[in-house]
Amino acid sequence: MSIRVLVVDDQELVRAGFVKLIESEPEVRVVGEAADGLEAVEAATRTRCDIVLMDIRMPNLDGLEATRRICAKSDPPRVLVLTTYDLDEHVFEALKAGAGGFLLKDAPADQLLAGIRVVAAGEALLAPAVTRRLIEEFARRPAPPPEGPSELAKLTPRERQILALIARGLSNSEIAADLVLAESTVKSHVGSIFMKLDLRDRVQAVVLAYETGLVRPGE
Repeated sequence: MSIRVLVVDDQELVRAGFVKLIESEPEVRVVGEAADGLEAVEAATRTRCDIVLMDIRMPNLDGLEATRRICAKSDPPRVLVLTTYDLDEHVFEALKAGAGGFLLKDAPADQLLAGIRVVAAGEALLAPAVTRRLIEEFARRPAPPPEGPSELAKLTPRERQILALIARGLSNSEIAADLVLAESTVKSHVGSIFMKLDLRDRVQAVVLAYETGLVRPGE
């Protein structure tokens, strides 16, 4: 089954470039285009796409608010945000809004296509520069209360431990090796964490871990 992609960008030539690139891949096909956030929200529902390739800086409704509205819908598509700037000030808010991944527009073609597959599979995708930007964002914020919010009380001690390792960027296999657990056990714990905290993916888990003070920049 092919991955259905909606391409959203206010520049027609940029959209055309993405469409041409995506349609060169047999497993991926473009099912719609949108020139601003308002069109994107409508088209995401109408086309029943799997992935929204979302620009941030657009007229009428920007990609940040469009992402928020799309992700608030029932059974929403995944959103892969693209930007020209690796220090875009909206990185953090886009991830909080529900974006499943974040790449630069000048990323190599194979990296973009791989990113579409990763996000379509339900995984999170963060370019290294974006990860640095996210950490810097939290480093500038006042530290949260040491006791953290009550939502973390839903987790067992082991789940809190695993959430902290997710926030530090470890994969399931790396967490398993670090804690001397079977990878299937770690996967089960991760699923439980996501369910208890109503998280969509690892991006949201990282954001929550830093917001609650479970993990702090530099630790």
